[in-house]
Amino acid sequence: MPVFPSKRDGVSGQVLDLDTAVKDGVLGGGGGVGFGGGFAEKLDLNKMIEELDLPEVPSVFICPISLEPMEDPVTLCTGQTYERSNILRWFSMGHFTCPTTMQELWDDSVTPNKTLHQLIHSWFSQKYLQMKKKSEDVQGSASDILDNLKKVKGQARVQSLKELRRVVTNHATARKTVVERGGVSLLSSLLGPYTSHAIGSEVVSILVNLTLDSYSKVNLMQPAKISLVVDMLNEGSIETKINCTKLIKTLMEEDDFQVEIVSSHSLLVALMRLVRDKRHPSGNLPGLSLLKSISSHKQVGFLIVSIGAVPQLVELLPGLNPESLELALFILDSVSTIKEGKLALSSCSNTIPNMVRVLMRVSESCTQLALSILWSICKLSPEEYSSIAVDVGLAAKLLLVIQSGCDPLLKQKSAELLKLCSLNYTDSIFISKCKLTRTIR
Repeated sequence: MPVFPSKRDGVSGQVLDLDTAVKDGVLGGGGGVGFGGGFAEKLDLNKMIEELDLPEVPSVFICPISLEPMEDPVTLCTGQTYERSNILRWFSMGHFTCPTTMQELWDDSVTPNKTLHQLIHSWFSQKYLQMKKKSEDVQGSASDILDNLKKVKGQARVQSLKELRRVVTNHATARKTVVERGGVSLLSSLLGPYTSHAIGSEVVSILVNLTLDSYSKVNLMQPAKISLVVDMLNEGSIETKINCTKLIKTLMEEDDFQVEIVSSHSLLVALMRLVRDKRHPSGNLPGLSLLKSISSHKQVGFLIVSIGAVPQLVELLPGLNPESLELALFILDSVSTIKEGKLALSSCSNTIPNMVRVLMRVSESCTQLALSILWSICKLSPEEYSSIAVDVGLAAKLLLVIQSGCDPLLKQKSAELLKLCSLNYTDSIFISKCKLTRTIR
């Protein structure tokens, strides 16, 4: 195989023939590290591969068996190269062929491909050292910005926060540096009753990217800070609104969380606006996710009903994607456990038809939630609501659930609801209403 001399930053070595070496940009990515006994050889290849976890690696470095970068490449008599451990495992399984070409091997020996190994090591060394240098630069940048934030005010503070947001959003090392250097406490101190939304929105956008400990969460639960977050949830940009929902949801995960924090009419109204905003559908999922967390606290159920959330959510159901649909159904199921919630659900004309449509259509979880809601409504007035449900195809859907392979408890609940619905009809009439042709499609 022809080779060409290579010299980078004073380190001499050899690379594969030009076509192979240049393939997929093997020799691209900047200099700084050579191979052939230089500094790069001191770096552990396995460690570099694991820490870098690169989404794209030159195809010539990839083992055809594992589809992972090779650390100990060996070549067969067919000219194909594999990771040593993978090809030996192939042989141990009784195969004496080349996995790629399926040719029978006339020689079962494997030859270390030292040149390719050096090339792989050199390429990963370059990437690794670049990453380390960039990481050090980012850490220094984050530290400098934190120091600057303690000094500046006004528009200069806004600019520093914007720069810090950019750094922590893109670099894990910057996030770690901010946390270790007390950045969370500093950022939290900037939130208060007199904080402008310009400052507050930047602070929240940074906080949602950081790992908050218990002390930090409790500190952020102060009424003045929560009040500012709720204000921004009502009046901020769509990005700010989404970040505010994420921050509140994070705070709710704390053991010392007090439900009074989210027992806010203003907060719930803001969330429903976010969920219903057709201009910015990206806010739909985070809004429903937080509303689900809030609705799991029974004390807040009445507030959710009082702001008119029930009919609004019911009307949204047909247009939601599966993930959002399950969240909305969970919220409605939660409020169906209280009297006010049952009445709100039963008074909405589309509740029963929309619930019947969900059955056996999206997921078992959605079917279970919809069935629970239907049960709550039908129990209120079996004669009235069961008849409506049967007329829109409930009986046929329940039979499908019973005959399916879903959870036994779900089947039992379906059978009980089916029995409840049948009480208003003679056997022959009820059987006719169980035909699938009557089911809402």
